[in-house]
Amino acid sequence: MIKKLFATVLLSISSAAAFAVPFGSQSVLVVEDDTGKILLEKNAGAVVPIASLTKLMTAMVILDAKQDMNELIQIDRSDVDTLKHSTSRVPVGASIPRADVLQLALMSSDNRAAASLARTYPGGQLAFKEAVRRKAAALGMRQTHIEEPTGLSPNNRSTAGDLIKMANAAADYPEIAARSTDARNIININGRGVEYRNTNRLVGAKGWDIGLSKTGYTREAGRCLIMSIKVAGKNATMVLLNASASSARILDALNIRRHITGEEPTVARASRELRSVKMTAGSRAPRMKASRSSLRIKATAPSLRIKASGSRLKAKAQPRAKVKVVAKKKKVTVRRTRRN
Repeated sequence: MIKKLFATVLLSISSAAAFAVPFGSQSVLVVEDDTGKILLEKNAGAVVPIASLTKLMTAMVILDAKQDMNELIQIDRSDVDTLKHSTSRVPVGASIPRADVLQLALMSSDNRAAASLARTYPGGQLAFKEAVRRKAAALGMRQTHIEEPTGLSPNNRSTAGDLIKMANAAADYPEIAARSTDARNIININGRGVEYRNTNRLVGAKGWDIGLSKTGYTREAGRCLIMSIKVAGKNATMVLLNASASSARILDALNIRRHITGEEPTVARASRELRSVKMTAGSRAPRMKASRSSLRIKATAPSLRIKASGSRLKAKAQPRAKVKVVAKKKKVTVRRTRRN
């Protein structure tokens, strides 16, 4: 009875913390690395598709096999995604060192790269799948099922709780920590240097100390993120699953960091990383429609409409500006008398 009461209290505290921070992700778990304390939680036990978060498991299994990381891997047609038909900047036929292929899978979340790592695993894909099963069992990931290396399959499923275990284990591999947190890198592809970037926009962003990163997306999984951060003297790992958009995923990460530092969470849609230019109705710029022989300008204040055919037109306008129209032969000039 006492144990049940204690568990109920813990669940209530956890739920209260979750509701205190407005999450866009459907499943959330944030754990302090040094103590194992749960800082935030939301639906952490729900079994859901995990998309490219799978690639952290792929990387661990590949590194455990201790293969030659300088060995060239040739990208094969069998590595091409025929399930989701996702794009790739890694061409079929390219020969790339295994170390660089691993980086492409982690940093840029390239599916052909991940598929080729499993294909060239000792014993092939069946042996790779069995190694993944053993690794998950060793980590205590009892609610996890992974059947392929990329995360494209919706049958790759887990919980936020299991993924915290996977993230903590992956962070202990220096190669994974380093390659997953490169903001960008130039990799030799068929004798030409090609720049690849990290799929996590927070990697390399000012004010972020990130020790491990992996994003994921499929239609079934939504936008996902695993990230280990250091903030306010604390090391914490977060798992975000099934956010509706990349902006929601990033806003969740921002609010988690604010929660750890003791700041109030923000419900604003925009941040420095997400800010876009928006114009209010009162300062709306003129709309223009043009063709070879005519040009029409619509201005909100004051209302103005100009039609010209076979003439040159110069227009400079700002909202709420007074406008004078002066016609000279075949040339029309619109001049402003005041700037805001």
